[in-house]
Amino acid sequence: MNLSRPNSNEALQTKNRSRDVAPQSGICSRCIDGCKGNCDLFNATFRSRELLYPSPFGELTAGADKDYPVDYSHLNIMGYAMGAEGAKADPDHATFPTVKTETSYGVANKVKMKIPMFTGALGSTEIARKNWEHFAVGAAITGISLVCGENVCGIDPKLELDKKGKIKEAPDMRRRVEDYRRYHDGWGDILVQMNVEDTRLGVAEYVLDKLGVETIELKWGQGAKCIGGEIKVHTLERAQELKKRGYIVTPDPDNKAIQAAFKDGAIKEFERHSRLGFVDQESFMAEVARLRKLGAKRVTLKTGAYPMRELAMAIRWSSDAKIDLLTIDGAPGGTGMSPWRMMSEWGIPSIYLHSMAYELCSRLAKRGAWVPDIAFAGGFSSEDHIFKALALGAPFTKAVCMGRALMIPGMVGKNIGRWLNGEDGGLPSTVSKYGSTKEEIFVCYEDLKAKYGKEINNFPLGAIGIYSAGEKIRVGLQQLMAGARKWRTDLITRKDLASLTEECAKVTGITYIMDAYRDEALAIIDGAENGQVAKIA
Repeated sequence: MNLSRPNSNEALQTKNRSRDVAPQSGICSRCIDGCKGNCDLFNATFRSRELLYPSPFGELTAGADKDYPVDYSHLNIMGYAMGAEGAKADPDHATFPTVKTETSYGVANKVKMKIPMFTGALGSTEIARKNWEHFAVGAAITGISLVCGENVCGIDPKLELDKKGKIKEAPDMRRRVEDYRRYHDGWGDILVQMNVEDTRLGVAEYVLDKLGVETIELKWGQGAKCIGGEIKVHTLERAQELKKRGYIVTPDPDNKAIQAAFKDGAIKEFERHSRLGFVDQESFMAEVARLRKLGAKRVTLKTGAYPMRELAMAIRWSSDAKIDLLTIDGAPGGTGMSPWRMMSEWGIPSIYLHSMAYELCSRLAKRGAWVPDIAFAGGFSSEDHIFKALALGAPFTKAVCMGRALMIPGMVGKNIGRWLNGEDGGLPSTVSKYGSTKEEIFVCYEDLKAKYGKEINNFPLGAIGIYSAGEKIRVGLQQLMAGARKWRTDLITRKDLASLTEECAKVTGITYIMDAYRDEALAIIDGAENGQVAKIA
């Protein structure tokens, strides 16, 4: 099994010259003195730290392509020929369009969503900033939640700070909240995420008091990397400004040698990094209490692909603090802003992490403790992923957090708008075969027009793209749920899955497919005497 190719990858725009490579190092079997490239090591020779990241940075999304021994494709969904839960069991009532895909999360002030998914990872990255209106409006009209990620205020060029260094006005954060709220109709919510720098700048105080935000998400980490968030900046002045605001900026823009290299053109960009967070139970509980005192109706937590110890801390402390939602993000994840080798080789892969989470939540529940609502994240993109995640973590898992899978429709929809205006050569054949107007191209356009009327003319086309992709997922999920005879998401259980390999069964605790429903099957066979079929327990 080829788990990774460590010296070349499309994400880095590198490749090996040789047909054969050493499996572990990824170095060509024949590395010739005089080779003109283009492997990772060749490029790192003169571009150094630039080879840490997918490129062009900020213009793409990237997900690690390591093939793990077990992943969600090693689970299959069960379908049945009898019974119906949540509906009258007859062909006229139990139809798949009647399946309810709604979910909710939270303690006292619950958030409802039309589909058990929401977006994440939309923070200070350039790809999130320039596509935000498409993402935000798309999430609002789809009826799902949206996470406005870390550092949005801290990198805002128009940020205004008071004499104490706290946020007085952050125009970009205001824009982001208003874009989502413009078409929000009671389904979903906008969550504002905070890291170390956000806390120091007073992001919570600003968004709760000035913008009316109701949910704050604390961040311990993510599935893509084990360091803080990062972006790249392309001017010396901008790098120095962000350093003054308290961020880690590399290379040091105040260093004279670095300034000379930038002037020479050797250094073309700087990296802005967030600090690592350090957690302990006392400070965590105090911060949750502080946020609620400030007026937060809901407090959520996102944790990354850490080992089981940190996972247990997140689950137990979330239980003690009555956190409204705990999002558990597995490796490799990623939206393109993480070091490539770190994204490929660090952390607990999603299915392993999520299986640990179920074990720990079940143990907590058996002890009589309250278990927080859970969301799984890390490489999900389709309706079957949602079903499998809900089933694997049942009854604790309420939703799935998706990054790239909901960003891509937003970007494609945006670009269709550009192509319709004649940019970049006009519509490509992959789109023009369906028509030459937005009404012809977007299947869901008239559905939205029927609801919003002429207001649809103000929708960015990326938002219609996200809604359209969401409808595909919603209807696909209805079909899968109907096949499993479950007419509500809360009725999905672990028995609705089977492991395709014994190794998957060992990792997940989900029954091996050759043993799934074996006892019931044998009861039927063994009870078939004199034409009588044994009743199934």
